[in-house]
Amino acid sequence: MSSDKAISVEQVTKAFPIYDKPHHRLMQMLSPASRKHRWFRQFHALRGVSFDVGRGETVGIIGRNGSGKSTLLQIICGTLAPSTGSLEVKGRVAALLELGAGFNPDFTGRENVYLNGSLLGLSKVEIDDRFEDILSFAGIGEFIDQPVKTYSSGMYVRLAFAVASNVTPDILIVDEALAVGDAKFQAKCFARLKNLRDAGTTILFVSHSTEQIVTHCDRAVLLDGGVVLSDGEPKIVVNQYLDLLFGVDKPAVEADALSMTDEGDGAHDGFMSSEGDEHSDPFSTRPNYNAHEYRWGDRRALIRDFSLNVGGVQNPSSVSTGDHASLAIAIEFEQTVHRPILGVAIKNKEGVTVYATNSEMLDSNEIPLLGESGTSVRIDINFTCAMGAGDYFISLGVASRDGSEVIPHDRRYDAIHMHVLGSTFVGFSNLELQMRPSAN
Repeated sequence: MSSDKAISVEQVTKAFPIYDKPHHRLMQMLSPASRKHRWFRQFHALRGVSFDVGRGETVGIIGRNGSGKSTLLQIICGTLAPSTGSLEVKGRVAALLELGAGFNPDFTGRENVYLNGSLLGLSKVEIDDRFEDILSFAGIGEFIDQPVKTYSSGMYVRLAFAVASNVTPDILIVDEALAVGDAKFQAKCFARLKNLRDAGTTILFVSHSTEQIVTHCDRAVLLDGGVVLSDGEPKIVVNQYLDLLFGVDKPAVEADALSMTDEGDGAHDGFMSSEGDEHSDPFSTRPNYNAHEYRWGDRRALIRDFSLNVGGVQNPSSVSTGDHASLAIAIEFEQTVHRPILGVAIKNKEGVTVYATNSEMLDSNEIPLLGESGTSVRIDINFTCAMGAGDYFISLGVASRDGSEVIPHDRRYDAIHMHVLGSTFVGFSNLELQMRPSAN
């Protein structure tokens, strides 16, 4: 393995035997090895997984429940062996896997600190030197001398993270453990993770929070059904994860749908009136269009065109904080859709959501109750550009409900680019804060 790699996973497969009846396990044990009959069937938690992690890199691992994330991390940690394939890990590994792993429930917190530290290769003197820092970070006070089986889940993860992050690991693995802590503790943990990253620690981070993945990771790996579906930029991989999460197994929308007819007004000149054949896509011809959008859905309704108007300028190259904007959206119904829902989200270039809502949340009367096949509708969205200076992307979606399930018809993630010019604050949103001397 190259010296600049901390972890190398090569064609790793993990299979578990599944016995339909309890006595089948005994029958398998008593069966001669030469017999071909097996009393079990194999479940493959991982199938030919391969990827590398560089030194100092922070990689997020995402996927639906049962996709193989925890199994993969246990193999990397050495608590499970792969059925086939090879694995190389360089350096000291500290891990927060499932709640309770690595601690003896009958030992006190203090005893578990020393036990866990010794398992990670620290001497008693080294643990003594770090104990006060561990206790201070965990913030559990006198409970350090109580058996950990009496701890709440929050206290447990506080102590576990404090130990794992204080042993100066070469590789830190966190498997959803931070979801247990409160907001204040999570902020404390992410600050510690940043310090570890800056110090060159390699971090594997598992979370169902897409915001955490795009904010804290250099790269993301998407697992599903035990295989790697995607490996790359967090923002892109997260979009693919959301695709899976909503259970869309239907073909992705292609950019070859019919062009819209002209139904616009003077405020959005050229809107829904692009010249071209039946395969043209007016949306993709607009100046603010992002060719790297991620688009998918079942095509029952299509978002065919848009026009952004700011201060009388159509599809401007930039806007300023405080500008009032009007975004016109054209939706065409390929099939009849009952109670269509239009969603809008604005994210920064790192993929962090600044604002998101939909017509259902707004209880909007502007969306028709029935989108009949072959018809189109124009929706005007008005908003204030309250974002700070930087680059932002608008995502659009049209969907409907089938009972409690949301059915995406056309989702265009990061489809429209907005460049916001200078502002008098730092951050995402202008709260219009004012400062003045008190009258008293």
